Amino acid sequence: MHVPWKRINLVVTLMVCSVFCACAPTTKLDKFVPPKDPITDLNLRIESILEDSTLYQSRTGLKVVFLQTGDVLYEKNSHLLFHPASNEKLLTTAAALKKLGPDFAFRTTLSCDTASFMDSTLAGNLYLKGFADPSLATEDLWWMVRKLKELGLKRITSDLICDESYLDDVYFGSGWMWDDVSSKYWPPIGALTVNRNCVNVTVAPGVNVGDSLRVRLDPPTDYMKIENHGVTVAPTDTTMLEAFEVERKWRERENIVKIEGGLAPGTAKEDFIIEVVEPALYTGTLFTELLSQEGIRFSGTVSKGVLPDTTTDLVAHRSAPLTNLVAHTNKESDNLYAELLLKTLGAEIKGEPGTGDKGISVIYEFLHEIGLDSTTFEVADGSGVSRYNVISPNHIIELLKAMHEAFQVQAEFKASLPIAGVDGTLENRMQGTAAEGILRAKTGTLRGVSSLSGYTTTADDELLAFSIMTEHFTVSTSKIKSIEDQIGVLLSGFSRKPMAEPSFEHADE
Repeated sequence: MHVPWKRINLVVTLMVCSVFCACAPTTKLDKFVPPKDPITDLNLRIESILEDSTLYQSRTGLKVVFLQTGDVLYEKNSHLLFHPASNEKLLTTAAALKKLGPDFAFRTTLSCDTASFMDSTLAGNLYLKGFADPSLATEDLWWMVRKLKELGLKRITSDLICDESYLDDVYFGSGWMWDDVSSKYWPPIGALTVNRNCVNVTVAPGVNVGDSLRVRLDPPTDYMKIENHGVTVAPTDTTMLEAFEVERKWRERENIVKIEGGLAPGTAKEDFIIEVVEPALYTGTLFTELLSQEGIRFSGTVSKGVLPDTTTDLVAHRSAPLTNLVAHTNKESDNLYAELLLKTLGAEIKGEPGTGDKGISVIYEFLHEIGLDSTTFEVADGSGVSRYNVISPNHIIELLKAMHEAFQVQAEFKASLPIAGVDGTLENRMQGTAAEGILRAKTGTLRGVSSLSGYTTTADDELLAFSIMTEHFTVSTSKIKSIEDQIGVLLSGFSRKPMAEPSFEHADE
């Protein structure tokens, strides 16, 4: 077949051009850079974080809003209910600040039967009554004892009656697990409380193999007994080293600390915080021991009872203002503080004795006042220990917004939250990032549950409220908290300033 020369030349020319183009360097190629909307980009970044394989079997709810406008920056599953864990303390402390006021103080009083205090002798009963002060410590009991001494008291011939009737006698929260009740994290909840109803037990090895372990109590008190079966053993005695244990006899509900196993010579001492049974009697026993140390003779017994109407007040101790106690509650995530705040709400607003149910009804009323539908969540305790608590990120956001707008207590509430990389339960998180010193949030942790909710400021100085809740995971909680931290850092570094416009970028490769 005859092919025109012109057509052959055209084909050859195209082939040569194709080869030339394929072999040519890319220095003259231009590539298109698409525009980036800051909010869209942030959403994509959050979605990328949430695609972590760690979350494969779990679920996460998340909501972020601009506080000035109320606009939603990001949300996912924000309407679903989650166990809040210690995010529940946000509800309790917010209600306490609003209903009791930031200057509210807890009292602890000493009283005596009328006309029973003659000269330097108290012939009648001495009454120690608690009004749910979670911060009462040995030093405060010392102060009260010294006040009695200043009044000239040298001898008490009758009994010390410990009155905890300001609250009910239910020492644990609704829905608390039976195997969680023996722990420093869940000490008994009582109106007459001291040292968080705990003692510190320090255990150290002896000098030589075969010596008993050395044990010290702080505060030193006869209320807690020690059964020391611990032995100083050789470093090679792995059986005894692994058997080392310090635990209260919680099954028997006894104030006896049992020490088993062994420690090797020269190893560091170990500290254990152990909760007590019957906190009112613990407080009373410690008080009488301090009386003796101050030279005031006490020859009666310590028992529980109720302060009669015919008594005379001798000494009254007042706690630091509620603002300080709320700060401790949230920064340290203190369950006892939260539960005593809850029951105090019940006592002060609904009438004595304060109960969990009364306190919860006050929280429901408070949340209703800020616009939340009480049928859409469940409050079971004040601390978040209970698995009966269920709430959504939407609810938490509405609470954070309301407290941001509550001028009278806004500063106190925000100041109570842990600060990223600085203090509380966030002290070691998000250090060296855009969130450090900026993000303030309440943590929450139960087995298979993690939450983080609070405030942060963007790179544009815009204030955000956020709530992150995750549950149903079996991986280490630290991995979930790492994801929370990534989101917190991303929010704190966010800027709404326009990003690159559409352009052609020259590439030299």
